[in-house]
Amino acid sequence: MLTGKQRAYLRGLAQQLQPAVYIGKENLTAAVVTEMHDYLNAHELLKVKIQEGSDLDAKEAANEAAQRLGADFVQAIGRRFVLYRRADDPDKRTIVLPK
Repeated sequence: MLTGKQRAYLRGLAQQLQPAVYIGKENLTAAVVTEMHDYLNAHELLKVKIQEGSDLDAKEAANEAAQRLGADFVQAIGRRFVLYRRADDPDKRTIVLPK
């Protein structure tokens, strides 16, 4: 669980990110979840965009994805959302959260 300070720090980092995963009309499929999982293992912070063809709400999709991935919800704005999950491999941990 992230604190408000940690969430604010991650929101600042996420501003610079382009969406790495796109959710289309098929919504949150197993393939999309696998892609998110792989990206989070490599980068820890993930920005996702929901395409116009999808009927998902960003906050609902973010909460479902976070639950399925074991990640923390950071933010949802419009059709985009951000998730954070600490990398399993200590060598790939690049984000140091404030206390």
